[in-house]
Amino acid sequence: MKVQRTRRSAAAGKTGQRVLMAECALAGAVALALVVHEFPSLRRELRIWRMAGGLRAGNRYP
Repeated sequence: MKVQRTRRSAAAGKTGQRVLMAECALAGAVALALVVHEFPSLRRELRIWRMAGGLRAGNRYP
């Protein structure tokens, strides 16, 4: 059985690129929203980590 190639127009390739770019933009927006939503708790955790000694604490705290 012989496989026939379909003819694709230039617009068909552009549509796929547009869908891919839209998905990337959506994923980026979701990631940014998650970082913005978690920012206050990240600041709090960083402050606690610095009060505990940060990198200088070594193996003092398990």
